[in-house]
Order: sequence, then C-alpha cells, then structure tokens
Amino acid sequence: MEVTHLNTSALIVTCFIAALQLSLEAAVAQAETAAPELAWNFDREQPGTFPSEFSIGTLFDGRPAGDWQVLATDRAKSPPYVLAQLMAKGAEHAYKVILSKETIASDLNLTVSFLPIQGKADMGGGLIWRAADDRNYYLARANPLEQNIRVYRVEKGIRHLLHNFDQTIDVRQWHTLRVTHRGCHVNVFYDDKQVFDFCDKTFHTGMIGLWTKSDAVTYFDDLQLQQLK
Repeated sequence: MEVTHLNTSALIVTCFIAALQLSLEAAVAQAETAAPELAWNFDREQPGTFPSEFSIGTLFDGRPAGDWQVLATDRAKSPPYVLAQLMAKGAEHAYKVILSKETIASDLNLTVSFLPIQGKADMGGGLIWRAADDRNYYLARANPLEQNIRVYRVEKGIRHLLHNFDQTIDVRQWHTLRVTHRGCHVNVFYDDKQVFDFCDKTFHTGMIGLWTKSDAVTYFDDLQLQQLK
C-alpha cells in the first residue's frame, strides 16, 4: 500500500511539472510572436501641430483630407492632448484620412480610442490598416448616427461593405476599436467585445491610419500598434 501511495504521489508531481513546462513554453511562444508595441498618445506634440509620423490624404477634389491637429482638451482620454479631425463639413464621400508614413505592418493588433464630437451627415470614425495609399485600405469604423459598426474594403477610393453590426454608441463617452489581422483572418472588437470574425485576402501589407467622413468631428487618443510575427 505504501508503494502504491508513493507511485501516485510521484505521478501527480510529474504531471504538475509537465503542465507547468507546457505553460511556460506557451508563454514564451506567445511572446515571440509579437513585436514591441508602438504607441501614440499625442501628448508630446504641440497643440495646433500635426504629428510628423503621419501624412494627410487628399479628398477627391485634391484638397487635404481634413483639418487634423493636436488639440488640448479636458475631454482627452489620456490628458492633456488628443489628435482631432476638426473639419466640420464635407460631401457624402469626403473621406478624411491620415496614414503612417514609415510604419508598415502586415499581421497586427491595432487599437484606438475615439470620442464622437459632432456631425449631422456623419459622425464617429475608424481605423485603417494594410493601406497601400489613401485610396486603398481596410477600414473598421463606428457611426453613432447609424448606430452600427462596419468593416469596409476600400479600393480606388470606393468602399465595399464587408460586414455590418448594429450597436448602440453613446456619444457622451470614449470608445475603442481594435483590429487583429493575421494572414487573411480578421477580428474586430468594439469596446473589447468581438463584433466580426472573417477572412479577406485583398490587401497583404501596408500603412495604418485614422479615418472620418463627411462633416464628422472626432477626437482620437491612445493609438497602439503591435506587429505580430
């Protein structure tokens, strides 16, 4: 009986060590699949300026795609500054776009916080990724006027709807959009809740960016990019 007890104890210890080793190996593997995170909270910029790491796109008539600038506001999610799109007018298909100039990403985990400020024709904003330029990219956006989250594929400046999710969006508070894209597999999250899970093989790599439309005025804060290997 004593031998059986010792064998059982030894088996339990062996199983525990094996499980611990597997957990450690999984943690190491997970750490090795993610590159260091890049983050922009815009708090080191000067109010009224535009971050040098980004470039502003152009509208269909050749004008700059929006009035983007760092803004001091007591409504910032991470004080004291936000990056704001302040042009409060625009046609239906006036896409206000900014893109990273030097950061290229394929597989990624991309997050931003946004606060809808105003807009009668449109409101809210979104995330751009795998952008070849300001006419070709993936877009996940949230619109408080329509009360929905949508994902588009934009090709030659024309949006193609991929998915829609009806969602109540409170304009009085900050919200987050997060996109994880690995290979063709895309997951989109709104306020940490997954709303889309799909595959699209159109774009393979490119720049990241931010987006508003028409007359939407929106504040953005805490843009974060983690490239996945």
